[in-house]
Amino acid sequence: MHGSDEKVRLMNYQGDYVENYFGERSGGLTFFDEAFADSETAGTVKTLETPTTRTEQLTVAVVGLGYVGLPTALSLVGSGARVLGVDSSLVRLGSIAAGDVDSASVESGRLLDALSTNSLTLHSDSELLSTADAVIICVPTPVDAAMVPDVGAISSACAAVVEHARAGQLIILTSTTYVGCTRALLTVPLEARGLIVGRDINVAFCPERLNPGSSTFAHDEVTRVIGGATPQCAIAAQQLLARISPAVHIVSTPEAAELSKLIENTFRAVNIALANEFAEASRVLGVDAIEALEAAASKPYGFMAFQPGPGVGGHCIPCDPHYLLWRLRAEQVHSPLIEQAMATLAARPTRVAERAAEVLAGRGISLADARITLVGLSYKPGVQDVRESPSLVLADILRKAGATVSAHDPLVGRDVADVAGNPIPNGTAPIPDDVDLAILMTMHPQVDHEWIHSAPLVLDATYRLDRAENVMSL
Repeated sequence: MHGSDEKVRLMNYQGDYVENYFGERSGGLTFFDEAFADSETAGTVKTLETPTTRTEQLTVAVVGLGYVGLPTALSLVGSGARVLGVDSSLVRLGSIAAGDVDSASVESGRLLDALSTNSLTLHSDSELLSTADAVIICVPTPVDAAMVPDVGAISSACAAVVEHARAGQLIILTSTTYVGCTRALLTVPLEARGLIVGRDINVAFCPERLNPGSSTFAHDEVTRVIGGATPQCAIAAQQLLARISPAVHIVSTPEAAELSKLIENTFRAVNIALANEFAEASRVLGVDAIEALEAAASKPYGFMAFQPGPGVGGHCIPCDPHYLLWRLRAEQVHSPLIEQAMATLAARPTRVAERAAEVLAGRGISLADARITLVGLSYKPGVQDVRESPSLVLADILRKAGATVSAHDPLVGRDVADVAGNPIPNGTAPIPDDVDLAILMTMHPQVDHEWIHSAPLVLDATYRLDRAENVMSL
């Protein structure tokens, strides 16, 4: 099947079940399972105890072995489960088998131990899903160039899980998605197969809460939200997550859990956009942006600090709010604050390029003739992930203006392509005579940035360098 035909098939699959579930309704997002009405389960936070040891070993299939799926799989291995790692990419499976993974949340030694003991086995065949006691779906949910949700991966994964589902299984969707997705892609098609959810099979939405590169909140130290299709489904999900989570917060429906995840990351997006505006105001007013933000953060209530920067990246902040906006548009509802915040964030690399032209002009250098080094290619400190990185957008903008662009990111450690597909040479720190402007995009810990102070001109888009004659703030 050609790629375009496959995409049409997946979109039709997703569209059919969305239509079956939502129908002609356009009166808002109200999904409440009456079975929860008199239940003490919904709305509670429970600190979990490790489940009692079973005689037989629990087998869990993890579908999608990316930045969320692989750490999830290893957490389950650590809990004593046998894990079937399923991924459609043979390249990805080969990299994992070799211990060559680019996730800060995965220790290579721990991965190789799991593989060598067959606690984690790798597969591309989804037929094995029928042998698992539980299936956890952890596939990416990106947006396309028009900022429309790309549901291809999640539709394909859910279709495979539904096809091979059997009575007695627990199915958990963790991928951030639109409100109503769990019912549309799992509950409705499972029941169309004759499996009654809550009786024959259990289904829940439990959004991932992984923070790559963070040592403050490990994956298995964060409370997980559970939205079961029925109370029984929530209990089944709780019993599994007790193996890898310290506590759970149970909500009444999958839709409430889906919306909670979108709220989390939309909240972050809006506040990062606001912090960027505060930073712009600070520069115009002659105030250090970080000093002012840190002072505001000394208030112990009513304020949460967000850091300004050159843009947002990864598959959370730039993407997740669009799943909310997309779903609301189906209800003919607009969210102007969220829409403007997302537009502002998308335009942030353009603002960096404009500022670069300004500081270069101050030295009598045209952007079209400039030699520019981007310091940092990944979207955040401490990770190798370059997905949706603002550096990739900025490189394309600068090149189209005529600049010569290179990069220095020893953590990423390889050349990467900009958004137009052109490679960005990623080499050693340049000598001062070889660069007109260094733009600090990502400041990795444990990476030597001392050379920046000898660069002829630096644009600090992280707001982390002390001001100096050669250092200009964004």
